[in-house]
Amino acid sequence: MTEAVPYLFAYVTLVMAIGCGLEQLKEVLRKPGIMLWTLLLAHVVSPLVAYAAGTAIFGSDSPYVVGLVLFTIIPLGVSTVLWVGMSGGNVPLVLAMVVLDSALSPLVVPAGLHLFFDTSVDIDIMPLVMDLIVIIVLPTVIGVLLNQWTKGKIQERVKPIAAPLSKLCFVAVVALNASAIAPHVEQLKADMIKLIPLVIALVAVCYAIGFIGTAHRGLTETQITVSYSTGMRNISLGIVLALGYFSPLAAVPVVLSILVQQPLATVHHFVLQKLNKNKAGAEASAHVR
Repeated sequence: MTEAVPYLFAYVTLVMAIGCGLEQLKEVLRKPGIMLWTLLLAHVVSPLVAYAAGTAIFGSDSPYVVGLVLFTIIPLGVSTVLWVGMSGGNVPLVLAMVVLDSALSPLVVPAGLHLFFDTSVDIDIMPLVMDLIVIIVLPTVIGVLLNQWTKGKIQERVKPIAAPLSKLCFVAVVALNASAIAPHVEQLKADMIKLIPLVIALVAVCYAIGFIGTAHRGLTETQITVSYSTGMRNISLGIVLALGYFSPLAAVPVVLSILVQQPLATVHHFVLQKLNKNKAGAEASAHVR
């Protein structure tokens, strides 16, 4: 049933996209500098860190290195919007960036893979681009147009059915791909001692890259938004691509990141809340003085 995975994922993308209209996209276009800086941190700086760390531990020819880099060049994750909202970030900005980054994925993902693995991994670029168009770009365009056509009302109307079904599709994507990896589990046992800490460290560093990369702005909506954006990725897409175009072992770091990404988002949220309290306390003290 793994052939059904791209179509299940296309539906998940569609449900995400109907929450974004042209107004949200215009919000990003008004701040092109923030968007470009976020994409640079997420898809250039983070992959360099992933490649360097993976190569140092497993060697440049390891499929694990492919999986680590793939995690950093896939589009921003949909759940980023939820965490940005809870942490006081800019929700319209991150929602629009998720949609635009997804639409750009047929360019970003092949370019990143070509840059890092052109000589060591046999990548058939055109089928990859076509798959990304079918499972990411078309559902995104359709979702945005539906949102615009209904003036934003479609999301609430279809949510009682579309949202639970989207969650089931996501579970199916993960389960089907996990079953495809299962025959290779024996090979993983010796590697897990090194791979699991590396995946945890990489995901944490991705959050830190966005946070440090916008430190010059202070603890603002922008810093919160960018730090979540660089830390959270569309992991289910990464699994689909890893199994579709690489060794099943390349999907292992991406699968492990599912277990790591959300808990680290919770830790990041806690840190941001503490920093906000400290900032508010310092401002209150300065005001009293």
